[in-house]
Amino acid sequence: MNPNTASAESALYVGRFAPSPTGPLHAGSLVAALASYLDARHHSGQWLLRIDDIDPPRAVAGADQDIQTCLAAHGMAYDAEVIYQSRHAGRYEQALSALAAMGLLFRCTCTRRTLAPGGVCVDECHAREARSDQVSSLRVHVPQGTMIEFEDAVLGPQTIDLAAEQPNFIVRRSDGLYAYQLAAAVDDGSGISHVIRGRDLLPSTFRQLYLQQCLALESPIYGHTPILSDSDGNKLSKQTGAPGVDIRHAEHNIRTALHALGQESPPPALTRIAELLDWATMHWQRQCVPR
Repeated sequence: MNPNTASAESALYVGRFAPSPTGPLHAGSLVAALASYLDARHHSGQWLLRIDDIDPPRAVAGADQDIQTCLAAHGMAYDAEVIYQSRHAGRYEQALSALAAMGLLFRCTCTRRTLAPGGVCVDECHAREARSDQVSSLRVHVPQGTMIEFEDAVLGPQTIDLAAEQPNFIVRRSDGLYAYQLAAAVDDGSGISHVIRGRDLLPSTFRQLYLQQCLALESPIYGHTPILSDSDGNKLSKQTGAPGVDIRHAEHNIRTALHALGQESPPPALTRIAELLDWATMHWQRQCVPR
């Protein structure tokens, strides 16, 4: 990146970290938070915290406060009040209305048992109208030949045939809750300029870009960084029982996260959290190579 491009990017930079309040941050989510934070600070941009609390049945009481405590213990300060997705129902409803007006929404009566791998509706629900008394979700139709391409800030050029690989995905669940793809696409297309997150979310980016294109939203720059895995190669997650980060060992945690992100190791003499973060910000490289 040449200096002029970097300067222009910095002037427009608004990044975010967007965890779900389903438990404390684990080592993998701390890696994602640190990557997002360092990229924002390296480009002299804003860094926001958004709590993606659109799935109340999975929420853990007090988890949002635990997340904020963990970030503070690791020196990652956000630049505005915490944003809660649960307060954005109006904008999600507007998005659904717009998609419906374009003829892109259809009601799907499939169950988990009848869906294809990846949660894909293969029962031609989009070709028929479900009865009003049937329990149904809302899905967005992806026409044949819909290609999604973008330049990943970390991985480089990305392209897929969305209709072939991720067709007819859900935007509102049968229980009435907004689906992650819709909420993230709308919120990230409403003033967020950069989304730096784990590589496991790359498939979601194609769907979110499609929704942003349909809704005429400004898509952010996306970048997908390495993720932490367990000894069996599975992504660390709350679902697989990954323990919460021990905030008493913040220096060790940051050094471990930087290593996982393929970043240069800070000098051993740096022991204060602020020093570590300042050094890591100065030496941040998007093209992360896991060590």
